[in-house]
Amino acid sequence: MRRVKLAAGEAFSAGLINRTGAFNAGALTAATSIIEEVRERGDAALRDFTERFDGVLVDEFRVKPEAIEAALAAVDPETYAALEHAAAQIRDFHERQKQQSWFHVRENGALVGAKVTPLDSVGIYVPGGRALYPSTVLMNALPAQVAGVERIVCVTPPTKDGTLDCAILAACHIAGVTEIYTVGGAQAVGALAYGTESIAPVAKITGPGNAYVAAAKKIVSGDVGIDMIAGPSEVCVVADEAADPSLVAIDLMAQAEHDPLAACYLVTFSEEYADRVEAAVAEHVKKSPRAEITMASLDNQGLIVLCETMDQALDAVNVIAPEHLEMHVENAMDLLGGIRNAGAIFLGEWTCEALGDYVAGPNHTLPTGGTARYSSPLSVDEYVKKSSVIQYTAAALAADAQAVTRIADHEGLWAHAQSVRERMAIIEAQKAGE
Repeated sequence: MRRVKLAAGEAFSAGLINRTGAFNAGALTAATSIIEEVRERGDAALRDFTERFDGVLVDEFRVKPEAIEAALAAVDPETYAALEHAAAQIRDFHERQKQQSWFHVRENGALVGAKVTPLDSVGIYVPGGRALYPSTVLMNALPAQVAGVERIVCVTPPTKDGTLDCAILAACHIAGVTEIYTVGGAQAVGALAYGTESIAPVAKITGPGNAYVAAAKKIVSGDVGIDMIAGPSEVCVVADEAADPSLVAIDLMAQAEHDPLAACYLVTFSEEYADRVEAAVAEHVKKSPRAEITMASLDNQGLIVLCETMDQALDAVNVIAPEHLEMHVENAMDLLGGIRNAGAIFLGEWTCEALGDYVAGPNHTLPTGGTARYSSPLSVDEYVKKSSVIQYTAAALAADAQAVTRIADHEGLWAHAQSVRERMAIIEAQKAGE
């Protein structure tokens, strides 16, 4: 891992971070072409792209109920129990995020408020490729279910034999997914956004994917809602001298094994401790079946930041704004107030990121690439929309009339002002006639 040593009082600079974007120009060009074909040719384009990119000939994209039933019978019982355990805690956490419609009546009789309405439909993208992710199903579908979305659609690439992983189908069953389709990539995003003969369009698309999926989400954004454009996954571990270097090492590797582009940051306080962590990585990686991916990530995207003080370390964290932040330090909770930018914060040595990925309850769909500076984890809020509600009485209108007409006159919007003046004339006439 590359090292940067900060002098006393020196601030960590964003220029020291070697971040890879969510997608590149080539992915954007390719995704644009793919989406245009899907819009023009529908299912025929989906079949062509699925054969080209996944090596699978698909006749019917929608997964039939009997295939789901077969998957439920075939899935390992302990895996199913683990998914149910995770789902219960994810659902409980997201139930606590629900907001109700609200209304407030002012003393002059004006009523203002917000009406909260679930989206009609959402499409969740579940990646394939290097790994299978039933946890992604739970993290995207359960908040939608809690929000009250009636139509929850899952798209995911087929495996080489044209089927879907039985654990993914089981997760769909547990999380209330109503439709499942064996299609992935930018073509799946295009189908969700614009529809084909077999896939009706949705109101919003959520879920992670590769560079082509990220580019596709950017392209369709505006025509359809999206959650975020997610780049490679990230972890930042802050570790003091008391932290177990073996635990720090394996937690860095838990992120690095996702993808060669995954970014791992270690913020610590001595060269000697950094050496101990890297030595522990070298030992762990001997046993990893994903050693090549792991070391590609750590060698190319890994960064160790050596700080003089904890304040300097927290400043570095806030510049990095990591997707995941682990605090392997004494009295970690006491430092929470100093952390401004992080997608998810894991406090103490017993709180590994894997807990958040699977079972703790908070969502694992998190802002990447430094976007934790201004964005939040996926939540129930992503699956509802809010309509402002306003109802004025004559008395309330009279109380606000002068302010409205003054501002409208300043902006040169005659009809705006006149719409109030006309009503005030009626109110005055009614008063005169009393």
